[in-house]
Amino acid sequence: MPLGANKAALFGVAGVSTGDVVLLSTQTASDSASLDFTSGIDSTYGEYIFKFYNINPATDQTTFQFNGSIDGGSNYNVTKTTSYFAAYHQEDDGAAALGYEASHDLAQGTGFQKLANATSNDADQHVSGELHLFNPSSTTYVKHFYARTVSVYDAATSQHDDHIAGYFNDTNDIDAVQFKMSSGNFDGTIKMWGVK
Repeated sequence: MPLGANKAALFGVAGVSTGDVVLLSTQTASDSASLDFTSGIDSTYGEYIFKFYNINPATDQTTFQFNGSIDGGSNYNVTKTTSYFAAYHQEDDGAAALGYEASHDLAQGTGFQKLANATSNDADQHVSGELHLFNPSSTTYVKHFYARTVSVYDAATSQHDDHIAGYFNDTNDIDAVQFKMSSGNFDGTIKMWGVK
């Protein structure tokens, strides 16, 4: 369904016509191991946006993460190079900082990329945010992406604002994306949008 002009502006894609931003898929996790988007990622759109709503893990101190596939979801192991920085503020005002998080980067790694710091399964601790993936169907260029999430980090009860960027270093098309926790199941909703 196309977004109206006001919704398009609020969504962060002002300047495009209202028919150019389309909700393609909505998946809801209910104690699920992963949410996999294995259809609809093709050359129809030049950008795909995944929005995360209230991702709440079943296991304390686990990390929300994602990976891509070049074989329709049979394997999620595409080589990536990424960069990660975050701002945080502790609930008790004990500490606050903005900095580069080298331990969350991947350097030509095939593992899952972290999208948020470790989160608890408390009712007031979850992850929300978005991931933008550009030209996933290109068979000439690498595929760039960036993400921003907000979450409550369990170990120090702090609010995190995480920024992630990178690229899939593969000239095959990315045709599936998987989201999961580093351990255990999770609840929450993820929507996939196409932008022409």
